[in-house]
Amino acid sequence: MQVVTGISILNGIAIGRIRIYKAPEFKINENIVDDPDLELERFEQARVKVQNQQQVLYEKAVKSAGEESAGIFQFHMDMLDDDDLLDAVKSIIEEQHHSAEYAAQHGFDNVAQMFRDMDDPYFKARSADVIDVGNSVVSVLLGLDADSLQGTEPSILVADDLAPSETVRLDKSLLLGLITKEGSSTSHTAILARSMNLPTLIQCKDVSDDWDGKLAILDGYNSCAYIEPTKDLLDSLTKKRNEDLSQKALLQELKGKSSTTLDGKTVRLFANIGGPEDVGSVQMNDAEGVGLFRSEFVYLNSPDDPSEDAQFDAYKRVLETLAPKLVIIRTCDIGADKTIDYMHLDKEDNPALGYRAIRICLTRKDFFKRQLRALLRASAYGNLGIMFPMIISQRELRECREILEECRSELIAEGKAVADNIQIGIMVETPAAAICADTLAEDVDFFSLGTNDLTQYTLAIDRQNAKLEPFSDTHHPAVLKEIQMTIEAGHRHGCWVGICGELGADPTLTETFLRMGVDELSVNARSILPLRKIIRSVDLSKPEEE
Repeated sequence: MQVVTGISILNGIAIGRIRIYKAPEFKINENIVDDPDLELERFEQARVKVQNQQQVLYEKAVKSAGEESAGIFQFHMDMLDDDDLLDAVKSIIEEQHHSAEYAAQHGFDNVAQMFRDMDDPYFKARSADVIDVGNSVVSVLLGLDADSLQGTEPSILVADDLAPSETVRLDKSLLLGLITKEGSSTSHTAILARSMNLPTLIQCKDVSDDWDGKLAILDGYNSCAYIEPTKDLLDSLTKKRNEDLSQKALLQELKGKSSTTLDGKTVRLFANIGGPEDVGSVQMNDAEGVGLFRSEFVYLNSPDDPSEDAQFDAYKRVLETLAPKLVIIRTCDIGADKTIDYMHLDKEDNPALGYRAIRICLTRKDFFKRQLRALLRASAYGNLGIMFPMIISQRELRECREILEECRSELIAEGKAVADNIQIGIMVETPAAAICADTLAEDVDFFSLGTNDLTQYTLAIDRQNAKLEPFSDTHHPAVLKEIQMTIEAGHRHGCWVGICGELGADPTLTETFLRMGVDELSVNARSILPLRKIIRSVDLSKPEEE
């Protein structure tokens, strides 16, 4: 058995024979041509034909992967109208007297290299899109069949790399999984693979042509592939794959249905996300909104302090894509176990009780205002909720709201659009917030219970200390009592109350939370449909079983 590793694009198991994918090679004549005008005409005809092909691929991608993922083919069509790119190709024909296919290959390659030379990973990844379009034009000029060499049996496809157009052309009924030697997690091929729910492994450097026809297991959970696996491993991962297939069946069964108990109580099921890259899982798992966008990941994934515009772009993308669904964005929760070098935070003996979250924001107001301005600007593009973390007093909450209103006034004075109906809430994640929930509810639209920290602070157990795990009880009566107190206090003041910590996804507590009166559960996207199934089986009119 051979074990190879790579970068997993999507958790999942694929089992089947390997098919080595080889794209057709171009044999381009480098001779000088006698009639450049004829070559210009040939190039123009090929350009129009490829634009039409991209329109077909766009429509196919919309059906198989969704409109957002299909946007790459609109980008391809626009690229074929780009004057700078077209002039680069035409110049090679007119000035150097080369053939249309030679000019197309070299012209598109030159533009692709420009993208490769950029520092931004996103723009680097766009070089593959330029090459993809150029290859499509060259294929038409050479009269080659652009269809994939996929074979006729279901297989795990292995390639050096795949362009977006190649990925979309693949017959999904014959596609079990993808393994590529190259590739980028930000490429549109990766985005399409995620949207198509296809187990995919990229940057697998040990790819070999010798694998063709061999049995393999692609294990997206562990970012590896097993070539000619042992029987025990095959049996074990076949079982895991079947569990995944059952989950997919659940998706089809429950997608679009309400999360309503047998006696008529409806609870909203939202998803927790870390950034724009998680939007696909929100849609795929039928989340009704986002209950926790951990905005600190925008900071953690940036080499330096992200600008207002950079943050705005990230928030806008999520809000615009998911509109009109509610997206609750938590302001930066840096500190404790989440540290960033460029923020120059002092080392603390007990960081969980230290300088973190709202305590940083209220003492670094320029830093805080930059984020609030980005959030307010993004609010014009969707349905935004803003949530402040680690609030323990009404004074802190009111100071946050004052700074928010100051930012709103500034933006309006600058002529920038800001939504009027932004919901404001706080994380309830300390005993202080739970005990003072009646007071805090006077200034918010909602509470969201952060049960991870609430458990830590209530039990005086450091959640990062593995030695204390035997002493930690996430179902401790004190924790559950604080959750109950918070829900009741919120409802007394017209606030809705959700849970966005790990306990929200605990199926053994779902009925308990429903009986407490929780209005929303925000969980990892894969937990949404299993929870919906549980909710739809509960009858709150009957006593809870012991």
